[in-house]
Amino acid sequence: MVPDIGRGSRTHGLLVYLYGPGRREEHTDAHLVGSWDGFAPDPGRDTGLDPDPKVTLARLTAALDLRVKQAGDRAPAKHVWHCSVRTAPGDRRLDDEEWNAVAQHIVHATGIAPAGDSDGCRWIAVRHAEDHIHIVATLVRGDLRNPRLNYDFNKAQAECRRIEKEMGLRRLNAGDGTAAKNPSSAEKFKAERTGRPETSRETLREAVRRAVAGADSEEEFFTRLREAGVRVKLRHAPSGDALGYNVALPGDRNRDGDPVWYPGSKLAPDLSLPKIQLRLTDEAAEPSAPAVGADRTNWSPPARQRRNATLIAERSATLLERDEDGEAAPQLVGVGELLDAVAQTSPATTRTELAAAARAFERATRSHVRAERADTRALRSAARGIVQAGGALGRGEDGGTTAMLVSTLVLVTLAASRWHSARGHAQQAHASRQAAAHLRTAYRQAAATPMRTLHDQGRALPDAQRLMHEATLRAVLPENVVRAGGTEARTDALVATLAQAERAGHDSEALLRQAIDMRELDSADDVNDVLVWRLRRIAQLPAHPGAASRRPTDGTSNPKASANRTSTRTTPTTGVRPVAPTPRNRPPRR
Repeated sequence: MVPDIGRGSRTHGLLVYLYGPGRREEHTDAHLVGSWDGFAPDPGRDTGLDPDPKVTLARLTAALDLRVKQAGDRAPAKHVWHCSVRTAPGDRRLDDEEWNAVAQHIVHATGIAPAGDSDGCRWIAVRHAEDHIHIVATLVRGDLRNPRLNYDFNKAQAECRRIEKEMGLRRLNAGDGTAAKNPSSAEKFKAERTGRPETSRETLREAVRRAVAGADSEEEFFTRLREAGVRVKLRHAPSGDALGYNVALPGDRNRDGDPVWYPGSKLAPDLSLPKIQLRLTDEAAEPSAPAVGADRTNWSPPARQRRNATLIAERSATLLERDEDGEAAPQLVGVGELLDAVAQTSPATTRTELAAAARAFERATRSHVRAERADTRALRSAARGIVQAGGALGRGEDGGTTAMLVSTLVLVTLAASRWHSARGHAQQAHASRQAAAHLRTAYRQAAATPMRTLHDQGRALPDAQRLMHEATLRAVLPENVVRAGGTEARTDALVATLAQAERAGHDSEALLRQAIDMRELDSADDVNDVLVWRLRRIAQLPAHPGAASRRPTDGTSNPKASANRTSTRTTPTTGVRPVAPTPRNRPPRR
């Protein structure tokens, strides 16, 4: 059950809308299901007293506004309190008596009309659809004082959770006050009227998030916003320092023809300028990035940066699993920036799903857990490198490293979900799982070609060589891992990767053990795929195996020789040093 509260100044105008046909003729059988005294006139029902509904509507308006008129100048300018309450999809249909009970619970909990208070505000509940009602109240009490409505939205939310339990409705996740503000009904109707796929608030929120991803200074942040086509207005202190900022979409104007400005803090709690400045002025030591082999100069900048970001994302998953608030909380913020950076530079084939993942995970980046050590420098450096490297292609090494990184990000978001669940953060845990679902779809899109090539290469290996690597898999991996979920999962891609690692001079068994020991595999959707990408990154193998397929296959490989090789070349670099960035490309315009 979802409440949505707003304020206004025109009682009659709101009632005309509620009893009217609606913007798309969606209002049917509008009528009262409850009122402050149970005897309010109902324009939706012919009582025989007023045959003309317009007359009844005027009488209802006058009854609601009676105390507002009596209070005169003491009445608040926005004296109309409006709360819509909607059941969740799939809930049973409530009858009028049940909706009346819901309305009475809400006006009591919020302080509009506490039970037993004869001086409570006047209110009505209108129903014009099966799944929701509208509660309208005027904010002057019988003693002509204003009601105390502090935290009315939070109180309505809490009451809805109790109503869901009492009435056997779907239990929605409780919020904690850290969510971004939802678009209002007016904003949604305006987007619909102007043909926009989403509201200006949502478009601007995503634009600001993308602009801050990996930005190194306020100047760069505001430059990125302007380059993305967003109007920016700054508020300055007498000293000249920026105090805040407002953003607007070109062409989005109010009824007076002025731009519709949104302060950053109204887009999301962590998008205010002071919060952004904290990210930009993080004094944590500059990380060192994993060095890409000197013989890999043919890899493009996007491919290099995605490969580097994969190691940093792996480290974040490990920190989230340690269950330490001070270390884990800042990782969530950094992962959010990394997702935004990948989404805005991703190939067209994966862009939609990656953007959806970044948007979903945005909710998971905020909670009441405060970071003791806000060390997000490694993740922000990875995000910055990805943005500066520019757009990645959907093929070749670019496409392969996109699959490599997205595969790791799936595990990171699942680790975030477990971390939030352990702390009772229901909405954030759900958002993390949503992000993981979108990332899994993006992974399947990105990995289709390289994994198909690897499967072909594995099947093309000489029998002796293939059997040798399959024996290594059986010796190192448990049976339930080799045959993920009990299915006949083929290991051709994993076998091909082990064979290529051996040709590059690695001990395949030692390399495989190192990949397994990096972190847990229980949350992996496909263990074989996860190990393929870990192995290829550790061994510095191309993420797209097309080049490897052109190398001659040595069918006389000596298993004993490979067993005697040391695994010193497979030891991962512990530091994180960013690769020298290329000139930054402009972020794509929305």
